[in-house]
Amino acid sequence: MNKFEFEALKLAERAYKNGEIPVGAVIVKDGKIIAKGFNRREKKQIATKHAEIVAIEKACKKLKSWRLDGCDIYVTLEPCPMCAGAIANARITTLYFATEETTSTDGLLQSILTSNRLNHHVNIKRCEGKNEAQKLLQNFFKEKRKKTK
Repeated sequence: MNKFEFEALKLAERAYKNGEIPVGAVIVKDGKIIAKGFNRREKKQIATKHAEIVAIEKACKKLKSWRLDGCDIYVTLEPCPMCAGAIANARITTLYFATEETTSTDGLLQSILTSNRLNHHVNIKRCEGKNEAQKLLQNFFKEKRKKTK
């Protein structure tokens, strides 16, 4: 696991500790982390406060541009359609993600990020931290189910 994947996993653990679905994201430009995010939906009560969106917003502010050309994003979980659209619209070069969304069997992520409707296509690659990210998510939902019984 490289340092960017490790940092995303640390952010996912932070989300977990805050009662959020454990997803973390970091945006990298020129080999340096320029923005970080983790899920904040429950705390903020805002539907769009996913890790990827939080990180994208921070990166845009840092670069003073909505275009994140030359940036890569590392995420612990395969992005949802909203986040995939934001990644593509921000012109991020490459998405690295650790584990798949369990319900993802339809190729929607690939379709969004490589759609001919968009004038920018995002490269998609897998990270090495699949087991760690999966375990974190599984533990989170096990605990959540226990609390609702």
